[in-house]
Amino acid sequence: MTTLFISDLHLDPARPEITALFLAFLDGEARGADALYVLGDLFESWVGDDDPSEAGAQVAERLTALSNAGVPVAFMHGNRDFLVGHDYARRAGMSLLPDPAVITLYGRPVLLTHGDLLCTGDVEYQAVRNQVRNPAWQAHMLAQPLPARLAFAQHARDASQARAATLRGDGTMETVTDVAPATVEDWFTRYGVDTMIHGHTHRPAIHDLQVAGRDCRRIVLGDWFEQGSVLRAYADGRLELSALPATI
Repeated sequence: MTTLFISDLHLDPARPEITALFLAFLDGEARGADALYVLGDLFESWVGDDDPSEAGAQVAERLTALSNAGVPVAFMHGNRDFLVGHDYARRAGMSLLPDPAVITLYGRPVLLTHGDLLCTGDVEYQAVRNQVRNPAWQAHMLAQPLPARLAFAQHARDASQARAATLRGDGTMETVTDVAPATVEDWFTRYGVDTMIHGHTHRPAIHDLQVAGRDCRRIVLGDWFEQGSVLRAYADGRLELSALPATI
């Protein structure tokens, strides 16, 4: 019995080999899972459920096949694909999770989040996040013609890359864009869990820590830029975080 967790695939026409890797994963290992959780940034960008992405169509078809085979699929929005809506979720046979969400994993409560909410030290990013997650802003964006939304997405990607270059240049990339330890501890206390799973930071690791005298564990999922990254959670409590080769 295994439940699978992935995030930060950033599927993009520029990297067709990663889309192929994900589709093979859905047709292979995922077919034997109890459930699959996708914790955001499945796509590099998403401008609405009329997004013309070929990868979007392929993924929807395969996820539906997986769901029809008896493997529940749950999706949580990331900072790149926050406009994935109910129409696409229905097409893909997946349920939408709020961020954060507490699930029961083999009898134990586990906190899931994309991870960007934990990066409270990045004040500039949090301000942008608050804006684009506002329902009124999203409704206004989705009302724009498709070419305008595609242009906006490209502009946002360019701005993100430029800011990342600036942060790397002044040596603050690692600290500003990572999770804030105090926020992590606060969430463990607030939600009363001892296990948290998230992505976003692209720093795959399993962190053991003490919070108010309790043994806690924070699992960070890796990205799929050059390989896959999967967390396997077993019914006996074992957690295994590993990479998938780019060719399988």
